[in-house]
Amino acid sequence: MNPMIWVIDDDSSIRFVFGKTLTVNNITHRLFETGDQALQALETERPDVIVSDINMPGTDGLSLIKKVHEIDENIPFIIITAHSDLTAAIDSYENGTFEYLPKPFDIEQAVSLIRRAAVHRVNMQKKITPNTDTPMIGDAEIIGKSPAMQEVFKFIGRVSKSEVPVLIHGETGTGRELVALALHNHSDRQKENFISINMSSIPQDNIALELFGRIDDVSFNESAIARANGGTLFINEICDMPLEVQTRLLQVLQDQEYLAVGANKPTKCNVRVLVATSLQIEDLVENGSFISDLYYRLNVIHINMPPLRDRNNDIPMLAKHFLNQSALENNTEPKKLTSEVLVFLCRQQWPGNVRQLKNLCKYLTIMVTGRDIQLSDLPSEFLHAKNNQVKIATSISGTSKTQVSWQEQLRNWVDGRLKAGEVDILSEAVPEFEKVMLEAAMAYTGNHKQESAKLLGWGRNTLTRKIKDLNLNI
Repeated sequence: MNPMIWVIDDDSSIRFVFGKTLTVNNITHRLFETGDQALQALETERPDVIVSDINMPGTDGLSLIKKVHEIDENIPFIIITAHSDLTAAIDSYENGTFEYLPKPFDIEQAVSLIRRAAVHRVNMQKKITPNTDTPMIGDAEIIGKSPAMQEVFKFIGRVSKSEVPVLIHGETGTGRELVALALHNHSDRQKENFISINMSSIPQDNIALELFGRIDDVSFNESAIARANGGTLFINEICDMPLEVQTRLLQVLQDQEYLAVGANKPTKCNVRVLVATSLQIEDLVENGSFISDLYYRLNVIHINMPPLRDRNNDIPMLAKHFLNQSALENNTEPKKLTSEVLVFLCRQQWPGNVRQLKNLCKYLTIMVTGRDIQLSDLPSEFLHAKNNQVKIATSISGTSKTQVSWQEQLRNWVDGRLKAGEVDILSEAVPEFEKVMLEAAMAYTGNHKQESAKLLGWGRNTLTRKIKDLNLNI
């Protein structure tokens, strides 16, 4: 495969860097200064991937996407955008962007994205729909392009064919059961039953009966294990399971057999066990409320589901999906969120995670009369929710305080500098911002540069250069 890549940017230095890098990597390419030049070339040629800036003279990036996709809707776009340009990024996604390349970008990351987009183009031409970003799981979907969700998708791909238990950790509403269902549907057990039980919704006295069933002279209750036999048993909120039941579950994992309530001898079974919890199970093991042997049996593979606030760049596609889904359920035209609303939603804390966003989309589908959803259409309790307030440890000026949000604090800082007649304020703000982000990432990873660079979205060389430029003692 020798794809043709077009790079469109009015910045000659960016065109120069792309030109040199693509040449070194033996990737065929053309460079354009304006979108109008690219549109003219499109009359006689077809690129496999287009890399384009948003803000350009003449035909801008968003208009270019629309015009190109009128001719060939399967040409993937990689949009170059600033981190702060959230509205433009949202608009470009709505218009069919394949991926974003945030400024300042690492050129190695750019080449990786280009190669991935080129493969996507080939698959589209073959009428193959890639499912790496959105694995289908029955009637539901796990949706997300954020790095955190890409890690989840990789785990699903690697672990689904295995028979080992999986421990899924995440807050309520993050989609833990969807991950379990995806593991089942992509496994060799997919034709058998997927049985899900939630420990927190069953009275403590009935948990053993629900899980293991009853066999005696008076009654017979089929167990969840029996219903899942040959397939998958998913136990949600495993930490709510009583110790006595934990001991009996351990037998299932060790010997693939269980003892029903009232039975004299164990029953053989063939189930794969997946579990989930919103609690820190290690703490429960330490204080004796969770059996350590069971924990080690369950924690062979550990999948962390990120909270929605940690992957807010997935919110536009999630909201669009849920609005389309709600419209189908209510037999109406899908509603559309305005850019103002999307920006607002991307800044929220989402204590209820994806489930909260889904319920909001259901509400908006029913309650909003027009097609476009405005900020004023959001429920009042949502607009004034206290969860919008977040604590930040250090302001850009170095003082500690609690404010409505770090964005609001930054606005106040900028207003103060402008009113004081200062100029060139970005030269102070940007290094301080990068310093805080870099120090936090390095502290989180134990000063592991490659991992820190990955968390920040930089290449390792970029991170090393930043440490030197900012005179950090790391």
